[in-house]
Amino acid sequence: MQDFWWRTLGAFAPMALFSLLLWPVVGGRNVLILLIVWVVARLLTHLYNLRKLLRWLKNPELQSIPNGSGVWEDVYASLYQVLRQHSRSETQLTSALERLQKAASALPDGLVVLNDADQIEWCNHAAELQLGLDSAHDSGQPITYLVRQTDFVAYLSAHNFSEPLKMRSARNSEVLLELQLVPFGENQKLLNCRDITHLEKMETMRRDFIADVSHELRTPLTVVVGFLETLRDIQGAVPENLRHYFDLMEQQAGRMRRLVEDLLTLSQLESSHGLGQELVVDVPSMINGLLQEAHGLSSGKHHIAIGKLDAKLALYGNLEELSSAFINLISNAIRYTPEGGDIIIHWSLRNGEAVFAVEDTGLGIDAQHIPRLTERFYRVDRSRSRATGGTGLGLSIVKHILTRHQGKLEIVSELGKGSTFSAVFPAARVKVAMPGASHS
Repeated sequence: MQDFWWRTLGAFAPMALFSLLLWPVVGGRNVLILLIVWVVARLLTHLYNLRKLLRWLKNPELQSIPNGSGVWEDVYASLYQVLRQHSRSETQLTSALERLQKAASALPDGLVVLNDADQIEWCNHAAELQLGLDSAHDSGQPITYLVRQTDFVAYLSAHNFSEPLKMRSARNSEVLLELQLVPFGENQKLLNCRDITHLEKMETMRRDFIADVSHELRTPLTVVVGFLETLRDIQGAVPENLRHYFDLMEQQAGRMRRLVEDLLTLSQLESSHGLGQELVVDVPSMINGLLQEAHGLSSGKHHIAIGKLDAKLALYGNLEELSSAFINLISNAIRYTPEGGDIIIHWSLRNGEAVFAVEDTGLGIDAQHIPRLTERFYRVDRSRSRATGGTGLGLSIVKHILTRHQGKLEIVSELGKGSTFSAVFPAARVKVAMPGASHS
C-alpha cells in the first residue's frame, strides 16, 4: 500500500516542480491552466484504463489481460497473479473432483446425488445398473420419475432417513436392494443403494433353520413335559430324595419350551411382511386384561397398578401382536423388579403419539447396556435372567412388533432406581376408541 502512494506522488512531483520553474516566466494563470490540462489528461488516461478493465472483466481470460503503465501496470500485474493462482487452484480442484468421481464410480454400491428438489445431479455406474438410471440423460430429472416404487416414494416423502429401505428391484424382482438417503450440504441428499440379495438369502436360511429346529424340538419337549407332569400327579412315583432333581428337570423343560415358543414367534415375525388383520384395538380394555395376567405372573410379589390411562385412546394395528408386545414389557418388569417393588402401567397421548409405558422400581440398567437390550439373547445379568426364567428374546420380539407398527421402543433407566420401557406409536395409528372395538 505504501508503494502505491509513493508511485502516485512520484507521478505528481515532476509536474509540480516544472510548474514552480515556469511560474516566474509565464505567470501563475498560465501555470494553473497547464496544471488543469495535465490533470484532465491524467483523468482521461485513468478512465481509458478503467474502460479497458471493465471490458476485460466481461470475459476475464489470462491471455487477454490488458497492458498498462504506472499504477495501472501494478493493477494488471496483481490481477495476472490472482488469475494464475485461481487457474492453478481450479485445475487442482478439477483434478481432485475427477479422482473422486472415478473412485465413486468404482464403488460396488450405487450412489446418486440429489439436489434440494430431489433431482438427479450425478450417479455412478452401480446406481445405473441397480436402479435403471442413465447419468448422461437423466441428469436434472426427479428421482421419483425413474424410481417409481411406492415404498421408495413414501420413504423419500417421509423425510425420516434414520433407517434404510429394503425393496425389490424394478428390473429384476429376485434382486433385493437396500436404499438409504443421507442429507448433506444445502438440502442435498446422497442416495446409497446396495444389493443385499445374498445377505437376504443367508438371513432367510438362518430364519428357516431356527424355525425348523424349533418345530422339531416342540414335540419331544411337549412329551417330556407331559411325562413329568404325569409323574408328579402319581402318588409316590417320585421318591422324596429325588424330588429336587425332578423339580430342576421341570424348570429346565419349562424354560426350554418357553425358549422354543419365543424362537417360533420371532421367526414368524421376521418372515411375515404384512400385519395381517388390522383393526382398531381398544387398548384400555386390553390393559385391564393384561393387569390380571400380570398379577398371575407376579404371584402377589409386586405392587402392580395402572397409572395414566386415556380411556378414549385406541390404536390401529394387529391385536395379537400388540398384546404380545405389551405383556412382554410387563413380564420383563416383573422379572427384574425385586419382591415388594412397584410396577405401574401407563397408556397416554404424547405430542400426538400413543405411548404404552411400563414403569418399575427394579434394579435399573447401566447406560452402556441400553443400546443392546433388544439384541437376541443379550442379557445384562445372565445368571439372574436364567434364574427368573427369561429367554433373552422378549425385547427382541417387542422391537420387531413395534417396527411392524412403525413404532419404536424407548428405554429410560437409572442403575438402582428402576426403569421405564415405552412403546411409542406414530400419530397415523392413533384412533378414538369406538364401541365394539376389539380388545383382549
